[in-house]
Amino acid sequence: MSMVALVLLLITIRDVNGVAREPLKVGAGNAKVLFFITNDCPISNAYAPEIARICKDYQGRGIGCELVYVDPTLSDEAARKHAQEYGHGDYPRIVDRKHELVKAMGVTITPEAAVVDRRGKVVYRGRIDDSFAALGQPRRPVRSADLRNALDEIVAGKAIARAETKALGCYISN
Repeated sequence: MSMVALVLLLITIRDVNGVAREPLKVGAGNAKVLFFITNDCPISNAYAPEIARICKDYQGRGIGCELVYVDPTLSDEAARKHAQEYGHGDYPRIVDRKHELVKAMGVTITPEAAVVDRRGKVVYRGRIDDSFAALGQPRRPVRSADLRNALDEIVAGKAIARAETKALGCYISN
C-alpha cells in the first residue's frame, strides 16, 4: 500500500515557546520528521531516547525534527517540562491543539512518525521501529529500524522501500 501523498496545507502553529512554526515545510533540508507523541503514553515515553538519538544522528544530514504533542489540553509549560524530563533535544515542540497536524498526516497512534520531503510529500508514516512486539511486550533486539531505514534512503536519494508501517502505542482521541 503506497501512502505517498502531497501535503497541500500550509499549517502555521506556535510552538511551546511562542515561535511560529510551519511543521510541514522542509526548507533547505532533505526532509522533516514529525514525531507524534503524548506525555502520558508509556510507549511514547519509552521511545524518547530513540527520538532524541534519531534527531541528533540525522541533524547534519539534512533531516529536521519536530515533536508534536497530540493532547490538546496539554499546557505549553507541561510540554516543556515533559520534553526536558524525557531528554528530548533542542528540536521544536508543538502542542497540536486543533489536531491540524494529526489530520494532515493521518496519524492515529502515539508514538508515530511522519516524514515530509522537500517537495511537500508525505514519504513515510508509521512506527519508529519494531521494539514493541505488542502492547506491554518489548522486543530486544530491535529487528527493523523502519524510520531510520526510510531516512537513510532519503539521504541516499533512493525511493523508500517501506513507506508505511503500523505503529503500536496509544490511540489518539479526537
